Amino acid sequence: MAKLESKVPSGPLADKWRKHKSEIKLVNPANKRKYEVIVVGAGLAGSSAASSLADLGYRVKCFVFHDSPRRAHSIAAQGGINAAKNYQNDGDSVYRLFYDTIKGGDYRSREANVHRLAEVSVNIIDQCVAQGVPFAREYGGLLANRSFGGAQVSRTFYARGQTGQQLLLGAYSALMRTVGAGTVQLFPQSEMLDLVIVDGQAKGIIVRNLVTGEIQRHAADSVVLATGGYGNVFNLSTYARGSNATAIWRAYKRGACFANPCYTQIHPTCIPVSGDYQSKLTLMSESLRNDGRIWVPKQAADRLKNPNEIPEDQRDYYLERMYPAFGNLCPRDIASRAAKRVCDEGRGVGTSGLGVYLDFSDAISRLGEAGVRERYGNLFDIYHEITAENAYQVPMRIFPAVHYTMGGLWVDYNLMSNVPGLFVLGEANFSDHGANRLGASALMQGLADGYFVIPYTIGDYLATQRPGSRPSVEGAAFGEAEANVTAITRRLLENRGREPVSHFHKRLGKILWEFCGMARNRAGLEQALQQIPALREEFWQNVRVPGSADSLNQSLEQAGRVADFLELGELLCLDALTREESCGGHFREEHQHPDGECKRDDEAFMHAAAWEYQGAGQKPLRNVEPLAYEFVKPSTRSYK
Repeated sequence: MAKLESKVPSGPLADKWRKHKSEIKLVNPANKRKYEVIVVGAGLAGSSAASSLADLGYRVKCFVFHDSPRRAHSIAAQGGINAAKNYQNDGDSVYRLFYDTIKGGDYRSREANVHRLAEVSVNIIDQCVAQGVPFAREYGGLLANRSFGGAQVSRTFYARGQTGQQLLLGAYSALMRTVGAGTVQLFPQSEMLDLVIVDGQAKGIIVRNLVTGEIQRHAADSVVLATGGYGNVFNLSTYARGSNATAIWRAYKRGACFANPCYTQIHPTCIPVSGDYQSKLTLMSESLRNDGRIWVPKQAADRLKNPNEIPEDQRDYYLERMYPAFGNLCPRDIASRAAKRVCDEGRGVGTSGLGVYLDFSDAISRLGEAGVRERYGNLFDIYHEITAENAYQVPMRIFPAVHYTMGGLWVDYNLMSNVPGLFVLGEANFSDHGANRLGASALMQGLADGYFVIPYTIGDYLATQRPGSRPSVEGAAFGEAEANVTAITRRLLENRGREPVSHFHKRLGKILWEFCGMARNRAGLEQALQQIPALREEFWQNVRVPGSADSLNQSLEQAGRVADFLELGELLCLDALTREESCGGHFREEHQHPDGECKRDDEAFMHAAAWEYQGAGQKPLRNVEPLAYEFVKPSTRSYK
């Protein structure tokens, strides 16, 4: 059984991080040059961590499967980044951001980690402004803010609808400065395929060069994973198609516990599915809910009418009706389930019946089309490019879609997994968002972990490692890990099946969306747990992967990732079946209040479930980390 020690420092909540920084072990500057750290991933968390560690003096190797870190999926974030600056003088504070995040996660996150996130958020904005990130500004020159779901203050900093791109360019510039200085060695088009454990500690990785096919061994004193979320297990999602779970899944199979895999987030404002030919879905930023009003017709008979011909008194602004205190800015999980509810009633719009309107007519009347265009113009352009519809004249059609994963590898307060020396940052870990992430908090967590947490906490581990004790890549553990990678590759290529990899990915996605999507129940989950193993067996018997291993082969890349998804999908459903409650994005139909809201079971499930791999074909072991709330009293979450 894995040993889960949260290592949360004692003392008052507001003093924990300061106290911890003053008490953790240090590595002196001369010794830092003797340690080597591997960072896998170069999005916001990976780039910021690699550059920050290099600036401290560590020797860093950074691996990314893209041809450039600029292609990291962090670029896709649109609406903004949260920080408790209180620039609007509307009552915001570090404590309020902390509380909103705890409440938004339905009291299923670790209290101390969330407070630290809120604390360091104020530093992130200063860091990014110093890098030249062009945040929007008010007329007088001060940075502008807007609201996001789950908050009653304006704390979201933004760069139109391109916030992720602009923040990534800032982190990328910091990374490339250290690459140019020779303190970071960058390995693009290199995919991590296994974690190397030596004497119970993470000491290296095995990667495949995606251009030449060469399998390479890399040793280090510590490994940092910043590889994003696993939402593409559903196939159709807002993630980039290359986003995958292979790095964290292979680490899981080497002993790192996987926490709360069933906590997956459905985003309420995505362009609806239009056909089976689609490879991904497109997000319309949550920021649009600041000025757009969401509605469906009151009468099902009107759902195919031109929306501009439906009179005001025949429109159901259902979020404003159901959640008057927050209205269109209620949290994502609540807004998504509400959209599902009205569509299930037969009032969904569009030919599929799976859509609701996001209407800007009131905002255009108030601000003028030019004012709306200034705030959201590029988002309207994206919508027009995909749908050929002008959202200035006709309301957008939106519907929920998979967007983020709150589960991930278990980490302690130092962001180290239960495998010593393996650190996990950003969306790849489970620590900060509980059962639901509030909008604009993903960018906050990625940069907080990379710029302001890992530079302190990694030293606490490295100080226990003798300088120069890093193992040789010729050691037995590296040989065994490389043989494992080679065996998987050979098995995929030598299979003479008939179906392409995408065939199995689509089928897996449909199973998960139907039985473990916005709503789950015991019967459906049990059915999924029968169908997924059968699909996985069929995959290994009937998948066809053309090409070879010694060259660029995207079919081979995809096959390895889908093979991992077929295993992860089963764990996701097992976790959802075991958690007999509803909380945040995990909605079990058997556990709901009379008004349809989540019904938690704090007595039985106020804990993180950390699953431990027990071997192929064996049921994983469910470990538990109790979540103790010392400073916040859990209550029934209400946004009414």
